[in-house]
Amino acid sequence: MKRLFFRPKVNAWLSSNRRGWRLVVGLLTTICLALFLHFREVRLETFELNTRAGRYVVTQVDFEFPDYETTLVLKQQAMQDVGVVYQIEEREIKQVRREVEEQLVRERDWREASPSSTFEEMYKAADAIETALLSARFTDLRTLQLIQNLSVPAYTYFDSTMPPSSSLPEVVWTKMGQDLYKEGLFQSDTLAYLVPLFQGRSWSFVEDHSLEAVLKARVAKQVSDRMTKVKAGTRILDQGEKITPRHLTMMQAMKLAISESRRLWDPVTWIASFLLAIVFVTITSLYFRMSRPNFIRSLRYVSLFATIVILTLLLAKVTEYLLLKGDTSFLEAMRYPLITPFATLLICILLSSKIALFASTLLSIILSVSLAVDHSRFLILNLVASIIVILYSQGLKKRKEVFKVFSVSFIGSALVLYTYTLADNHWLSMHFAYDLLSSAAFFIVLAVFVVGLLPALESLFGILTDMTLMEYMDPTNPLLSRFALEVPGTYQHSLVVGNLAEMAAQVIGANGLFCRVAALYHDIGKINNPQFYTENQQGMMNIHQLLTPLESSQVILSHVPDGVDIAKRYHLPEAFIDMI
Repeated sequence: MKRLFFRPKVNAWLSSNRRGWRLVVGLLTTICLALFLHFREVRLETFELNTRAGRYVVTQVDFEFPDYETTLVLKQQAMQDVGVVYQIEEREIKQVRREVEEQLVRERDWREASPSSTFEEMYKAADAIETALLSARFTDLRTLQLIQNLSVPAYTYFDSTMPPSSSLPEVVWTKMGQDLYKEGLFQSDTLAYLVPLFQGRSWSFVEDHSLEAVLKARVAKQVSDRMTKVKAGTRILDQGEKITPRHLTMMQAMKLAISESRRLWDPVTWIASFLLAIVFVTITSLYFRMSRPNFIRSLRYVSLFATIVILTLLLAKVTEYLLLKGDTSFLEAMRYPLITPFATLLICILLSSKIALFASTLLSIILSVSLAVDHSRFLILNLVASIIVILYSQGLKKRKEVFKVFSVSFIGSALVLYTYTLADNHWLSMHFAYDLLSSAAFFIVLAVFVVGLLPALESLFGILTDMTLMEYMDPTNPLLSRFALEVPGTYQHSLVVGNLAEMAAQVIGANGLFCRVAALYHDIGKINNPQFYTENQQGMMNIHQLLTPLESSQVILSHVPDGVDIAKRYHLPEAFIDMI
């Protein structure tokens, strides 16, 4: 019931043909086109690391990029300021600590040297001296200055470059004793006895590689990225040059600079996008006004055309988004998305081939300048594919023939893709194989979309295509099967009328197939009372002999409202109901 209520309202609105509504449709199309043109992506040729560039690349705008190579050199130079850092061999420190402990246990002279000290205090003081020796680091003055400026592990640092084996400088022991005494945990006598036990030895020194690595990392982190400026017109890549990370960084920086230079949210750029959209819409309306005035005056056709165009723009933007969000190899494999044939076939089937030719040309231009693709090659490929679709879509009778049309268009597209391969000085290449596979995938997806959208667009806009008419002429159609079974005489009569109507329509240039199919249903109202019509009596008694002339006329005329009622119940097109 909702469907029956909704369709007549839409059909009545589309049939109104009011100029105001046509202007609203045109304004909506202009807004959609302006948004599509405004939010376009920046297109730059993509390169893969360690491959060879196929052409020269020259900068389009001034930009600056993070020069990682120069920054790396600066970081390496900064890390060279970090000198060798030495520490005492940990094994020797622990060995001396054990020897001191054994001496404290074995000999009692420490009680005389420090009468107020206990063994526990001596033991803890020996531990503290061991810890101090373990945390001692020795390096040159330049490295010490770097350490003071960096947040590094808390060691005790001394300005001294130690030989492989030597005694510690006096300053080390002096500072160690002072630090331990300042902590207030040990008496001066205790320290005066223990420090000489450690001091009078020769120590082995090893390089502290982990601390050096930490220092170098902190120094390198303080070196900021070096930005290098590039002027517009500078050649950043030569033909045949090997692609390096520096090249990829420059290309990405140039793309970002171009995007920023467009100033998308500036009112001036918005005005520019809307003006360009108005130019395209005005050209389209003028073309239709001069070549097809009946088309431009029909709200139904204008709305259908605008819907297909908007759907095509949406499909193109979604395709571009998916390609750009994929990885580089995915983008390289689908360099030339096929979008225009989608709109071309829909317009060709639902409207006309002449309108489809104009639309395919206009859309190919708009998409080629707006999408992040190779403009010239995209334009040629989509235009050729669309023209082939127009040539081979004439007189489609079945929906599965859509796949056949796109198959022929794929063959033509393959020839165009091969010419691109030859132009790149290759007889065959992996890019050609990828282009073939991606084109085949696009055609399959487009065919599915077209087959799926056709019934919806036909129903919404009340358009009868040859494919739909052939489905209504199929003898297995539920209503037609019932018609042939219950009213065979009228059914044969309708077949003859259909043939006559088709021939008459062809003579005057009308749609012969529509007239033939619609004529099949013009007498379906006779299903309710088949025996009241002579073609169904077949030698039986004429029932009208039992009726008055008024009753006979009423029964005969009732097949018209009955037919309208049956047509609505079986959801026949409005054009068929008009025929009834």
